Amino acid sequence: MKLRLGTRGSRLALAQSGDVARMFEARGHEVEIQVIKTTGDRDRDRAFVDVGAPGVFVIEIEQALVAGSIDVAVHSYKDLPSKSPAELVVAAVPERVDAADRLLIRPEANEPGQGLIPVRRHGVIGTASARRQALLRHFRPDLAAELLRGNLPTRVAKVRDGIYDATLLAAAGLMRLDRTAATRDPSVALDRGGIVEVRLDPAVFVPAPSQGALAIQVRRDSPALGEVQALDDAAAHRAVRAERALLALVEGGCQVPFGAWARAVDGRQLEMIALLEREFDGAPRLVRAIGRGPDPEALAASMWEELQHGGTLL
Repeated sequence: MKLRLGTRGSRLALAQSGDVARMFEARGHEVEIQVIKTTGDRDRDRAFVDVGAPGVFVIEIEQALVAGSIDVAVHSYKDLPSKSPAELVVAAVPERVDAADRLLIRPEANEPGQGLIPVRRHGVIGTASARRQALLRHFRPDLAAELLRGNLPTRVAKVRDGIYDATLLAAAGLMRLDRTAATRDPSVALDRGGIVEVRLDPAVFVPAPSQGALAIQVRRDSPALGEVQALDDAAAHRAVRAERALLALVEGGCQVPFGAWARAVDGRQLEMIALLEREFDGAPRLVRAIGRGPDPEALAASMWEELQHGGTLL
């Protein structure tokens, strides 16, 4: 079977889609990668909320999939909004790598004595994520969070050049680029020489729902549906289902300071940690909830109740 695979054109997106293409090729299929520019790729000067998120990095790809001009789409799952066109389904979540955030710090601004966020006092952190901004406000209110968008090389360069003291990136993206550079394409290597990297514990600095996971999306009536489903990692998909079900209840996206991380514990049990920023006495505060259960959707529903009416105020 010949498959037309749609993806964004960033260095990371091509590395991810290349991984998926090789999975299909290993099963005997021919793959043609088609690069599709999205709204989020075209507008890099504004925060996500001003661009029109959620979905700014996937809308055009989903439209191509619905129209039949591509057969399969590969997304960073966290880019997908909680609702997609009814004709489409995420048929597989392959390997999920580290869900954590990683802090990249220019050496002159690195201060290990500052604890979880080892950046000099009153430093400047570049990020466009409302979730990361809320976590920074909580853990390090002295830091200034300023808008930083662009692809990974752009963001790393702005830290190296001293425009920002640090930035926050998904560990998974860095890992996938490093793996691709080491195994098949040295040109995608992301030079981070001299930059200090700190992995932030996802149980504390809670990541975006489905961070670290890929979503392989197809039309529900696609003849390729079964072939896509064969690439699914069932354990990863269950954990992501819980996070995404909670996202749908929060009805968030990039605009809402919200994080969720689920993992398998004790066999079929899932444990999920979630954070949501809410207002208390006119000031934003983070609420944290932790829950366990075997059913992803039921766990998400109980967690949503906890975030609204209980939880731990941080």
